[in-house]
Amino acid sequence: MIMIVAMALSFSAADAQIYVKVRPQHKVIKARPPRPSNTHVWISGEWTWGSGRYNYRDGYWDRPRYNNDRWIEGRWKNTRRGWVWVPGHWRRR
Repeated sequence: MIMIVAMALSFSAADAQIYVKVRPQHKVIKARPPRPSNTHVWISGEWTWGSGRYNYRDGYWDRPRYNNDRWIEGRWKNTRRGWVWVPGHWRRR
C-alpha cells in the first residue's frame, strides 16, 4: 500500500491529462508586443489546469535554449474520453 501511495505522489500534476467534454474557447485577441530580438520566438497562449478548470495564459516571447530548437504549438486533441490540452514544447531539429 505504501508503495502505491509513493508511486502516485511521484507523478506531477503536469503529467496528468485532464479531459473535458467541451473544449474552452478563448476569444480575447491582444496585440502581440514587439519582438525583443531576432532570436526570440512567439509562444502562443496556452491552457493550464487549475481550480477545477482550464485557464488561459497569454502568449509571450521566448528564446530557444539551443540554436536548432523550434517551438511546437500546443493544441487541443479530441479523444474518446473528451478534449485534452497537449502543451507546446521545444523540439530539437
